[in-house]
Amino acid sequence: MSDETRARLRATYLKPEGERPASSARGLHHTALVSGDVERTTRFYSELLEFPLTEMIDNRDYPGSTHFFFDIGNGNLLAFFDFPGLDLGPYAEVLGGLHHVAISVEPARWALLRDKLDAAAVAYERHSGTSLYFAGPDGERLELICDPLGEMYGEKVL
Repeated sequence: MSDETRARLRATYLKPEGERPASSARGLHHTALVSGDVERTTRFYSELLEFPLTEMIDNRDYPGSTHFFFDIGNGNLLAFFDFPGLDLGPYAEVLGGLHHVAISVEPARWALLRDKLDAAAVAYERHSGTSLYFAGPDGERLELICDPLGEMYGEKVL
């Protein structure tokens, strides 16, 4: 995007905090990703990342499929579907698709999870001293960030 376009969009839509209208949303109910193996996904998110499994239900849109949810704190959920019998292929980052899911964790928990990633030989990239980027069990790109909610790399974004 050009600097001119960015400046125009900022001038049109980015209002100072006191002038912004309230959002019509209550929050992110859940983000749904695709799982190639329910058990592998559950182990990864429950055991390695310490996100408790909260529910497993039938996927109403595809018989034999499971819709399952993990608590990522603050009333938010990370959800998955499996699609047995369909060869969906590996995760691919595509235009208009998911780039990554950034999940905020307390700094002490971030350090503990970093150590768990090391122990499990999960490769990651560290950025700005507060973010770890790595792939989930199906290649989905994840970020653990220890900045407080509403901040990114020391800058207020909310």
